[in-house]
Amino acid sequence: MKNLQTYLSNLLIWNVKLHNYHWNVVGKQFMSVHTFTEEVYDNVFEQYDTVAELLKMRGETPLVTVKDYLAHATIDEVSAKDFGVEEVLKAVHSEMNLMKDLAYAIRNEADEKNDATMVAAFEDFIAYYEKQLWFIQSILKG
Repeated sequence: MKNLQTYLSNLLIWNVKLHNYHWNVVGKQFMSVHTFTEEVYDNVFEQYDTVAELLKMRGETPLVTVKDYLAHATIDEVSAKDFGVEEVLKAVHSEMNLMKDLAYAIRNEADEKNDATMVAAFEDFIAYYEKQLWFIQSILKG
């Protein structure tokens, strides 16, 4: 499942990127965005382990090198700098949408293969993204 390796790669790259946002966010809502990005990267790391285990359960070897992750990821790295609160929220929103779309593709492919375990895991991921996207959209409207 090529999409699954891409998803795994994205999780690792995104985890690093979320730490960058977490450490370098600035602005009046610093504390809430700092806390939010930590919550997201904690979730992303849990997904990372789950996806690797799903690959192993299907007889595949998860990618493990940063070089391989960079070659397969569809999320790009970003250099360290000060990030404004709105900039972080918009970036996380965009990345979350990308991950949600990829999760839907994996979920649908798994459903076609009657892979209930994969479907269940990815439905949980999708539900998480949809709730977080709603939160971000609500904050950005204010």
